[in-house]
Amino acid sequence: MRPVVVRRPVGAPLLRGALIGGAAYGVGRRNARNAQQDAAQDQAIAELQAQQQPPAGGQDIAAKLSQLGGMVQQGLLTPEEFAAAKARLLGTGG
Repeated sequence: MRPVVVRRPVGAPLLRGALIGGAAYGVGRRNARNAQQDAAQDQAIAELQAQQQPPAGGQDIAAKLSQLGGMVQQGLLTPEEFAAAKARLLGTGG
């Protein structure tokens, strides 16, 4: 009688490990990027709130609206947040 030799595929466990590790790396990287964007957005909002004082003239309002528009283009503010900040700046509620 000959002993039965069972051979396991060599590449399958390595491939499975690489796929799982790669997916975990991608999820972790995406979470870190989202956390970084959230922190930048929170900082920008805090800076704007710290600057919230009644503007003395129309130039100040235009500059702040321009700054808010730039933040929307950078992705730091959503259009809804922009509308709320604009309403506060113009004194129309919000």
